[in-house]
Amino acid sequence: IGEDTQGEAMGNWFKVTIPYGRKYDKAWLMNTVQSHCTVPFTPVDFHYIRNQARFFVQDVKTASALKDISYKICDEENRKISVFVNTSAIPYSMQNKFTPEQMEQLKLTMSKQYDASQQVLNLQKLRFDSDLVGHDIDMILNRRNCMFATLQIIESNFPELLSLNLQNNKLYQLDGLSDIIEKAPKVKILNLSKNELRTAKELDKPKGLKLEELWLEGNPLCSTFPDQSAYVSAIQDCFPNLLRLDGQELSTPVVVDPDAPKLIKPCKESYKGSETLKNLVLQFLQENSLCKYFKYSRNMKKLKDSNKQLLKHTKHDIVDYLSVLPKTEHDFSCLMIDMWFQTVSTLCAALHGYCLLSLKQKESLKDVFMPSPGPSLLSLPTIPGKF
Repeated sequence: IGEDTQGEAMGNWFKVTIPYGRKYDKAWLMNTVQSHCTVPFTPVDFHYIRNQARFFVQDVKTASALKDISYKICDEENRKISVFVNTSAIPYSMQNKFTPEQMEQLKLTMSKQYDASQQVLNLQKLRFDSDLVGHDIDMILNRRNCMFATLQIIESNFPELLSLNLQNNKLYQLDGLSDIIEKAPKVKILNLSKNELRTAKELDKPKGLKLEELWLEGNPLCSTFPDQSAYVSAIQDCFPNLLRLDGQELSTPVVVDPDAPKLIKPCKESYKGSETLKNLVLQFLQENSLCKYFKYSRNMKKLKDSNKQLLKHTKHDIVDYLSVLPKTEHDFSCLMIDMWFQTVSTLCAALHGYCLLSLKQKESLKDVFMPSPGPSLLSLPTIPGKF
């Protein structure tokens, strides 16, 4: 930057790139960067490209200040974030900025498609709107300047917008839609059906929205999942408050408050199946017993063969090793058993509760999971006899 900025006037453009920035929420990332930068700035044309986050600034002092914060800020996992700054041509969105007359026409067109009573904006097939075509305005929403102009008008004229329909716009990426979280934060229903989105990663860009209904049918990404449950699960990861997907009701989402006190509720019997199934599960639990596993101990004080390789690397070896960990007895007073699948030959049950270990068993577990010296890999409880 020093070589490029000597003798240069204000007005040069700089590209700011944050490697692996895609994994960060845009609002969090920009707030963090702006809070550490000594020069206030407004990012231009923020977007994700591959795994990177990218935006532009037009001020030499801002560019230098951004360069200085590289590796000086950390994410929530205490990993340092790098910031690369390079000179750049004028961003695409600034090269193709709409004129005031074009913005006014776009606003008029969008106003005709807005239902104020329902707070719904229907922008399907926007590029082919006769008013826009008649004024030679090419609205291709894959272009960031087009999507940005659309969101600007929404922010200024439809601030209470609840439902946005972007169906049939040939969208193959959602870079421009990342600004919707700031421009239209109240949107609860988003229709992206019959577009050309190929991967669920595109949904990371608007995932800050608290969507209750989402339409994606007719996009190639819908066929990339092995089954419907995997599809629903992936979409719910992006939008945990989602109630409907492609018109289908979803199970009521469970939103956990991380600050809420964690209480152990008393066990209540609510079993409604047959006694035969109940007794089968109880018999399975009662037959558990401790098996010999000391040969796998990694306690350096007790290890006789220092050349013995005890770390497990492959999936097969890890699963085989887990199968020889100590079997336990269970505290039946606190168990909750959910039998969620049953056929003639198969029974699946989920078990929640405490298992009981003797102090000797706990010490043995320390030998396996807490080699000395080194950090512990397993946290043992302080309550005697419970694990």
